[in-house]
Amino acid sequence: MGMPYSLPLIGSCMCGAVQIDVTAPPLLTLACHCRDCQKLTASAFSMTTMFPRAAFSCSGELIIGALGTPGRRHYFCKSCLNFIYSDIGEDNPRINLRTSLLDQAAAFAPYVELMTDQKLPWATTTALRSFSGFPQTADELQDLLDGYAEWITTQ
Repeated sequence: MGMPYSLPLIGSCMCGAVQIDVTAPPLLTLACHCRDCQKLTASAFSMTTMFPRAAFSCSGELIIGALGTPGRRHYFCKSCLNFIYSDIGEDNPRINLRTSLLDQAAAFAPYVELMTDQKLPWATTTALRSFSGFPQTADELQDLLDGYAEWITTQ
């Protein structure tokens, strides 16, 4: 089967002041159940789609907020304060975009769920893989990236 979306992927924040453009397929889709994500999204979990940094661009004025997690920067639209993406460091080749901002968001079901040790007991996803925390090693992350790449080709 083909990919359930077409490139480039475009999207925007709630007010439209921030426009998103992605020119490469996702590397991974995930649902994060950590308390920070629950609070940031006012929901049971956040939906994230990981992309290569070089394939992602956005226009509009952003601010950094939600400084609860050391080493992570979370970017928000300055106008509507919509959560846009997370950055785990400028030397990291990936960014984590909030899936719901994409016009084709329905194409990106979560492959993995993270931080299930903080999961609300009634929250469920269709994720195929699960971690009680975050992947701890480069090998664990690579295994997820490889598994997602194989899984998405069967969708």
